Amino acid sequence: MKGFLNRQAPYVFIAPTLLLLTLFSIVPIVVALVISFTDMDLGGLANLDRVGFIGFDNYAEVIKDPVFHKAIFNTLFYVVIGVPLVILFSLSIALLINLGTSRIFKAFRVVYYLPSVTNIVAVAVVWSYLYNPALGLFNYLLNSVGLPDVAWLTEPTIAKLSLILLALWKAIGLNMIIFIAALQGIPKSYYEAAQLDGANTWQQVTLITIPMLRFAIFFVSITTMIGWLQFFEEPFVMTEGGPLDGTLSVALFIYQNGFQFSNFGYAAAGSFVLFVCIIAITLVQLRVQKNESDMT
Repeated sequence: MKGFLNRQAPYVFIAPTLLLLTLFSIVPIVVALVISFTDMDLGGLANLDRVGFIGFDNYAEVIKDPVFHKAIFNTLFYVVIGVPLVILFSLSIALLINLGTSRIFKAFRVVYYLPSVTNIVAVAVVWSYLYNPALGLFNYLLNSVGLPDVAWLTEPTIAKLSLILLALWKAIGLNMIIFIAALQGIPKSYYEAAQLDGANTWQQVTLITIPMLRFAIFFVSITTMIGWLQFFEEPFVMTEGGPLDGTLSVALFIYQNGFQFSNFGYAAAGSFVLFVCIIAITLVQLRVQKNESDMT
């Protein structure tokens, strides 16, 4: 009896987590999958008898939708530019803070981390003033050095870059903390041995620090990639997908079709297309990381 209880103890501890995961993750995913094969709209939500099964029609339509194609292009634009910048800046700041010996570097941790915990709506209000074409601080600074105004949120490509700048400012802090934690786990004896061999700071960073951070970099790259593939809050609050759908992301496309146009089946189909893309990209990253680990 005692042995049986000992074997069951781990399941008792993880049961609450599994229950919450099932109720709030697995069940909604299954429900959304079922909805994606129907023509459910607002009327069908009120009366399930009005919901009809239409098979893969939603998937066929969403794949052919030019607006969805534009949303995919915009999302890839965010990922290709945003993900490397987040990793580069957060890693660079973490290295500088970790190398710093003054107490002020501890304050810098708080300064860089604060944007990560600020409310996106409040941040969007402030940045809207910064991007304002007539009264914004950014254009004022450009004019002060003789440069013309920039259409921060009214030209599609520049608007995407503007949202990336906002998201970059907000995302650096959390990843910086992850990198700092990984840096502090590197044994100092490695650096002491390198110093005895005459290695300078740059050589220590490139030959010791970066290789020892490969798993942290891999983790940050995956989580950051997934986050940017689900890019939603910034375009939703700042531009609502405009101008001319120039900042429309796939996540915002799904939201608009589901909650603004009340086309729940169509939105669910789009969400599963995004879900499959995220899974595929994550598996590719895992495969690449596994091959690199096997080679080392």
